[in-house]
Amino acid sequence: MSFYTVVAVLIVVAIASTVFWFTAPKENTTVWRSTVILTMAMMYLMWAITYLAQLHPLVVPRRSDLRPEFGGE
Repeated sequence: MSFYTVVAVLIVVAIASTVFWFTAPKENTTVWRSTVILTMAMMYLMWAITYLAQLHPLVVPRRSDLRPEFGGE
């Protein structure tokens, strides 16, 4: 698992959005397009941010059960 997973999912979401742009129901087309494409985009952003935050955390976890001479503080 790497950054390429995020790029691959972005491409899948972009293709799905493009397909839905042309295949949206004829009644209330604008509402359907807006709802589905914005939903897919926001779900992708939420997933990507969560995935990348776990892949490269900003704060490194430290063990608190070690004695100071073994690397604890």
